[in-house]
Amino acid sequence: MSYIFLVPLVGSILALLFAAVNVVYVLREPKGNEKMQKVAAAIQKGANAFLKRQYRTVFIFWVILLIVFTALALLFPKLVPPPTPIAFTVGAALSALAGYIGMQISVRANLRTSKAAEKGLRHALHVAFMGGTVTGMSVVGLALLGFTLMFMVFPNPIVLVGFGFGASLVSLFARVGGGIYTKGADVGADLVGKSEIGLPEDDPRNPAVIADNVGDNVGDCAGMAADLYESYVITVLASMLLAFYSGLSQTIMILPLIVGGVAIVASIIGSLVVGTDKKERIWSSLKGSMYLSAAVAIIGFGITTWYLNAFSYFASLITGIMVAVLLAEITGHYTNKNTTAVREIAIASKSGAGTNIIYGVANGMRATLFPIIVIVAAILFSYAVNGLFGIAMASMSMLSLTGIIVSIDSYGPITDNAGGIAEMAGMPKRVREITDPLDAVGNTTKAITKGFAIGAAALAALSLFAAFASATKLTTIDILNPLVMAGLFIGAMIPYLFSSITMRAVGSAASKIVEEVRRQFKTIKGLMNGTTDPDYAKAVDITTKAAISSLAAPALLGIGSPIAVGLLLGADALGGMLAGVIISGLVLALMMTTGGAAWDNAKKYIEEGRFGGKGSDTHKAAVVGDTVGDPFKDTAGPGLNPLIKVINMVSLLIAPIIIVYSLPLLMNLKLM
Repeated sequence: MSYIFLVPLVGSILALLFAAVNVVYVLREPKGNEKMQKVAAAIQKGANAFLKRQYRTVFIFWVILLIVFTALALLFPKLVPPPTPIAFTVGAALSALAGYIGMQISVRANLRTSKAAEKGLRHALHVAFMGGTVTGMSVVGLALLGFTLMFMVFPNPIVLVGFGFGASLVSLFARVGGGIYTKGADVGADLVGKSEIGLPEDDPRNPAVIADNVGDNVGDCAGMAADLYESYVITVLASMLLAFYSGLSQTIMILPLIVGGVAIVASIIGSLVVGTDKKERIWSSLKGSMYLSAAVAIIGFGITTWYLNAFSYFASLITGIMVAVLLAEITGHYTNKNTTAVREIAIASKSGAGTNIIYGVANGMRATLFPIIVIVAAILFSYAVNGLFGIAMASMSMLSLTGIIVSIDSYGPITDNAGGIAEMAGMPKRVREITDPLDAVGNTTKAITKGFAIGAAALAALSLFAAFASATKLTTIDILNPLVMAGLFIGAMIPYLFSSITMRAVGSAASKIVEEVRRQFKTIKGLMNGTTDPDYAKAVDITTKAAISSLAAPALLGIGSPIAVGLLLGADALGGMLAGVIISGLVLALMMTTGGAAWDNAKKYIEEGRFGGKGSDTHKAAVVGDTVGDPFKDTAGPGLNPLIKVINMVSLLIAPIIIVYSLPLLMNLKLM
């Protein structure tokens, strides 16, 4: 049976080799003049400084949790298998490595994309996208290779719960920390630079402009990489656990790994078709790569399942691919600046910031309808044809496209930075005429990837929830049981509390940046007329400290809440809590990310010259809406993804313990 492992092993190695080839390709591109390199070096330095501090914080939590796992494995080896601490360490290390690789190439590809724009749109697009594929292929390559090798060494999926939790730990910190950083810097830069002083986007006189560009990399590149790495890993884990608890064959248990290996080849093929000379065709080219990857993956799934006598699962695999495609289309409809939904927000801005915000919130709320319908339909159909394992396989099929999805997403911060470098280095107008449309499409790709990530998180969490139910022998969730009802209310509340914590953290970071930017404009002579450079490093340092200092509360909420509910109220209450978190978190995340992206693109729609264009009252109102939308779409909304998964992972980890040692407080009151 060991030959079956060749598919995921070969697939993951191909992903890493493809990433390595693209690293060489990108780094061989010219870096431009000295001024361009100076700007890029400042972005790179700031990104490295943030990542170093973030990983230092993660390391502290890792050490604490490693000690806990080791103690549990020694004291309760039947409940916590002894190899769990090893799996936890490997899962966390590979997640951190995936984010590190992605960010390192992103902060180098941005400079080379600016220079490539001098040769034309096609070349700049190719450089940016190949830089993005390094992140995408590193994520799936490291995730699949690490998980496959760990399972070959420890052929017990229960051990690999530790691997999944290691991925969840890094994801929570990377997504939340990066989100707080990027939006603290962005909002602070906009409030003073744009709203108060009237500076254009990426103006080199703005002291927060480098911090803003750093944020694009640590939030939308490293953060998204860790988020989808985690979703990928825990979906594989949940699928294998369900097969294990259901007594399915080893071939079926390994099927998620095989699906991942096949889809990597499909993603590599899809990435090769990106390229266009027409600005209006940029998104079509990127979307075409995703559709080609999906089509090739479906063909590969059909051949593989037929060969393994597992063709009955083919329908669930197709369902997962369709969910990915439909969520991309739906998110695009509500966030693309050329759609009615976004134009309504722009038109509303004519009457002020208040109506802009009203329409933006309404658009975000409305945008939850069709994604929920798609996810519900996928759940019902997959369950009808293959039961709970069918839902897990649909989730795995969707997540199998992570390589191409993250590649498209990572293209976004690269082009955003490329435009910033072009502006700050004073490159010719024709360069900005290429980087601007690349950046505009990048906003759409980032929004669509967030929609994909949210849907993936929901399906992955549902699979984990099913695994938790199997582990705790929980067959039903009786909402008439007061403990279950209590858990539901607690679970539904947690995403809102988490969002409040992260939004306040962005507000605090932004306030500090506003004060610093105002101080520099008042005290640095020659800054306004451009004869003196601002102190970029100070703004970067302030934002970094603000983001890192805000990480403890969200992490403790995600890790501590399931432990408290599970140990104090028992498995039924914890099951109710998980249901509440998944449903509440999914809808809230969809509303925030879609609404925020629509606000951003409504502003850009106005900046193209409509309703008075830049500097008009309409534009100022749109800037206010975008300022509200920024932490919605890049901090609180995306941060809910790892929160949902961390809570489910912790619940799965403690499931064997709460069965034996939980002390439901209400037991003595006979409310059970």
